[in-house]
Amino acid sequence: MMLRSIPFLLFDGNCSEAMNFYHECLGGQLTLTKLSETPMKDSFPKEKWDGIINAYLKNGEIEISATDWMASPDFLPVQGNTTAIFVIGKSYDELKQAFDKLTVGADKKRFQDLHEMPFGMYGQFYDKFGVQWIFKGDK
Repeated sequence: MMLRSIPFLLFDGNCSEAMNFYHECLGGQLTLTKLSETPMKDSFPKEKWDGIINAYLKNGEIEISATDWMASPDFLPVQGNTTAIFVIGKSYDELKQAFDKLTVGADKKRFQDLHEMPFGMYGQFYDKFGVQWIFKGDK
């Protein structure tokens, strides 16, 4: 069995908006499942029913899973800076197309545009949802 890792993101009520934005930028297939569409809905208060219980985006080797935060008010979400989506590509042009789309509305304080480094192309930013993205391309 081969283990692999994909990012899993937790959003505070805007999972659908964020995942639709990522889908527009990266393409592929997006599946959104609302809590109200599952048998689990009866375990949650009705105000949670419009939330996304599972989101999954796949385009080739890029995969992202996500959900809206369901544990409130008992356990509140705090967006951290210890997670990132790591996007690896071959060419500058391949990376730059997705990079430019995802940076719309990005935080400019910690923004590093896609540039040449000794190990290859590199760029990093926090998008408009507070999610950190790191891009790396071949030399």
